[in-house]
Amino acid sequence: MLNTRTLVGSIALALSAAAPLQADTLRLAIMGEPASLDPHKISGTWENDVVGDLFEGLVTEAADGSRIPGVAESWEVSADGTVYTFTLRDDAKWSDGEPVTADDFVFAFQRILAPATAANYAYLLYPVKNAEAVYAGDAETSTLGIEALDATTLQITLERSTPYFLDQLSHYTAYPLPSHTVETYGNDWSQPDNMVSNGAFQLDEWQSQTRITASRNPYFHDVDNVALEEVVYYPIEERNTALNRFRAGEIDIAREFPTQRYDWLMDNLPEAVQVAPYLGIYYYAFNTRNGHPTADPRVREALSLAVRREVITDQILGTGEVPAYSFVPPNVSHYEAPTLSFAELSQDERLERARDLLQEAGYGPDNPLELMLRYNTSEDHRKVAIALAAMWKPLGVEVDLFNSEVAVHYSDIRQGDFDVARAGWIGDYNDAQNFLSLLESNVANNYGAYSSAEFDALMSEAANTQDMDARAELMAEAEAIALEDSATLPIYYYVSRNLVSPDLEGWETNIEDIHRSRWIHFDN
Repeated sequence: MLNTRTLVGSIALALSAAAPLQADTLRLAIMGEPASLDPHKISGTWENDVVGDLFEGLVTEAADGSRIPGVAESWEVSADGTVYTFTLRDDAKWSDGEPVTADDFVFAFQRILAPATAANYAYLLYPVKNAEAVYAGDAETSTLGIEALDATTLQITLERSTPYFLDQLSHYTAYPLPSHTVETYGNDWSQPDNMVSNGAFQLDEWQSQTRITASRNPYFHDVDNVALEEVVYYPIEERNTALNRFRAGEIDIAREFPTQRYDWLMDNLPEAVQVAPYLGIYYYAFNTRNGHPTADPRVREALSLAVRREVITDQILGTGEVPAYSFVPPNVSHYEAPTLSFAELSQDERLERARDLLQEAGYGPDNPLELMLRYNTSEDHRKVAIALAAMWKPLGVEVDLFNSEVAVHYSDIRQGDFDVARAGWIGDYNDAQNFLSLLESNVANNYGAYSSAEFDALMSEAANTQDMDARAELMAEAEAIALEDSATLPIYYYVSRNLVSPDLEGWETNIEDIHRSRWIHFDN
């Protein structure tokens, strides 16, 4: 648990470490301390802000979020959609001048899927032939469907045609790794003195809880079009602190701002406010493991019924968030999500049903439901947690609120140390599968350990269905089962909220809220 005294101390340290920087240095407030800069050891958007500047995959993101060639200059896809052959660009190099080869991708894919790596995000690569079997320890890494045909030709074979596969390849799970460095330094390869990378920037310094500094990579294939000399990332979880530092001119971009300051910002800094639709959901995970009260689906449904989502979006947040009555957000490509069955009930009807469900589950005045609710440090997360505790109070629910720094929070909830926990998911690619996969059995990011054989079977069938309409219908059936089970508590669909200095150019809002520093420059 990160207590207030520790938090204030770390903020003071970050403030004292800030130094005047040149105009060609971008100062970026990310929303937490990275757990690692190893692409195989991360899972957060705040980590992606750094790692996505340091590395580049076969495919990468343009300023507007669209996918463009990265290390691969071109590719061919077989008629059945299962074999991708990539031609790597001749000028792809690591930051130490060594060439990026097809073998570096083979090495990286085999490493992230090796059971010993224990990569929480490895399942994103399950479309690759034998990937799931390798990760489970049932097949050797050498059987993985990835092969270096020569130094600049890479072939990836899939289990089945996967329409979103190219989008996946821009994700950090599919980045190459410098095998010559990893094999030399082992798990210490990603430390500043050891790391080499192939992106627009290279790691120079990492002062824990203070700053991460990266400089322009002179060996990057598009270095002539990278304007910035340096990027400094400040891990600042407190959104008000980020806002204050932005106002003071100490940072150029804040990757989130406090919702309660939205009106003030629109009145005073309207040119800096960037709010846009976002491919993401804010939800609470229910711990379905034995021994937790939320293992009972009646308890989960009762808690979900009592949440007044419109109050949270309209009165507590108020920056355009949309109340969530499904797990998959709206506007996901080729998908129409089902909704929670009680969506049309009045609040009184919802509360009446919630009380009946808790009574059936054995809870009441003589046996109140007690819950541990965990959230990661943020003023908005705290406000939402307090609001939910208040909404559950009429049901006689007693809530113990517990907060911690973001990396600790996600580490703890993966271990199952909670009853209810704040979580969020931003789409890695625009497909319903990316959200629903979080509820499949034995997936690391399935924080609550929800398990349904029927849900899993439908998702498996969808994965093997080539007809896009039929595939969407199968996934919608699966989501309806999860909603009926109250597998999670959907609260609202995100909007992205950034503060961007008007002196910057090259920032473009996009539904995935991905902004690589290679595209950004100062308007001199």
